[in-house]
Amino acid sequence: MSDLKILSSEKRYSGRVFNLVVDAIEYPSGNRGIREIADHPGGAVAVPVFENGDLLLIHHFRYPVQQRLFELPAGKLDPGEDPRQCVTRELEEETGYLAGSIEKLTSIYTTPGFCNERLHLFLASDLKQSPAGRKLEEGEVGMTLHRTPFPDAIRMIQTGEIVDAKTICGILIAERILNKPATGQSSETNHRVERPSGEQR
Repeated sequence: MSDLKILSSEKRYSGRVFNLVVDAIEYPSGNRGIREIADHPGGAVAVPVFENGDLLLIHHFRYPVQQRLFELPAGKLDPGEDPRQCVTRELEEETGYLAGSIEKLTSIYTTPGFCNERLHLFLASDLKQSPAGRKLEEGEVGMTLHRTPFPDAIRMIQTGEIVDAKTICGILIAERILNKPATGQSSETNHRVERPSGEQR
C-alpha cells in the first residue's frame, strides 16, 4: 500500500469513456502534491486465432492519434460486467466471429502513471462466423478485418506497423503459449481481408 496521505479527492469530469479524478496528497516528507487520474472501468481484449494459426486483426481510425492502427478486437467493460462476457460480445460485434474457446491469458495496466485502466486479455479460438454478423458502432464504420499469419504479425511489431500496446502484449503472449516460432516470416505480407459470406471481392 502507498504511504501517501490523501487529503482530498474530487471528480472533476464524468465522461462516457473515463472520469477525471484529482487528488490532493501529502508525502511522508510533509510536502504536498496533486495526482490527476483517468478513472477507467477497464476492458477486455480478444486474440482471435484460426485453426491454421492465423490471427484476426482489425484496422481502423483512432481519433486521438489521427491514424489508422492495426489492433486486436477489444472493448470497454459495462458496469459490473464479467471480462469474459465482454470479450465475447466485442469479438462478435467487431469481427462477426464467435469463439468456441475463450482462455484467459493475463491482465495488464495500460498506462499506470495516470490511468487505472486494466485490460483482460483472452485467447479466442475455434472461430466460427456469427449468423448475426458484425454490429459496428458509428465510430467503427470503416473498420476492416485482416487475417494475418503469426510470423507476419511478429514482423509487424518489430517494424513498427503494429504500435498498439495491448495488441503487442496479446500477440506476444499468445505466440509464446501457442509455441509459434517468433522468427521467420512469409515471403510476402499476407493481410487477407475477411469478407462476410456473400460479399463481393
